[in-house]
Amino acid sequence: MKLTDEQWREKLTEEEYRVCRQKGTERPFTGELLHNKETGNYTCTCCGSILFSSEDKYDSGCGWPSFSAHTKHDNVAFHQDNTLGMQRIEIVCKNCDAHLGHVFPDGPAPTGQRYCVNSISVRFSPEK
Repeated sequence: MKLTDEQWREKLTEEEYRVCRQKGTERPFTGELLHNKETGNYTCTCCGSILFSSEDKYDSGCGWPSFSAHTKHDNVAFHQDNTLGMQRIEIVCKNCDAHLGHVFPDGPAPTGQRYCVNSISVRFSPEK
C-alpha cells in the first residue's frame, strides 16, 4: 500500500503517524493492547494486514505487547536499525512499511524471539 506522506497524515491520528510513519515509540506500559487477553489477530493500523496472533502473545514485562512469532501470513519484514547507539532489528509491515517495533532474541521457546510491538501500530480483531 503506497500512499503519499500527506495521505498518511490524513488517514492516521497524529500519534499513529508519529509511531507508524516516523518510526516513533509509544511510552512503555501505556498502550491499549498491552494487557489484552482476547483471542484473535493483530492487524496493521495503516493497511489492515494480519501480523500477529493472540496465540503467540505473552507478557514479557517490557511494557509493550510482545509476541513470540509473527503469523504465517508473512506480513512482517525486518530491517537493521543502528539508531540511538544500539544495534537492533526493526520490524515493519511488509505491505505498507509501517514501523511496528523491534524483535529481540530473548523470547520464549520454541522461537526464542520477542517481537516488541507498539500498541498503536496494531489493531485487534477478535476471533469470530
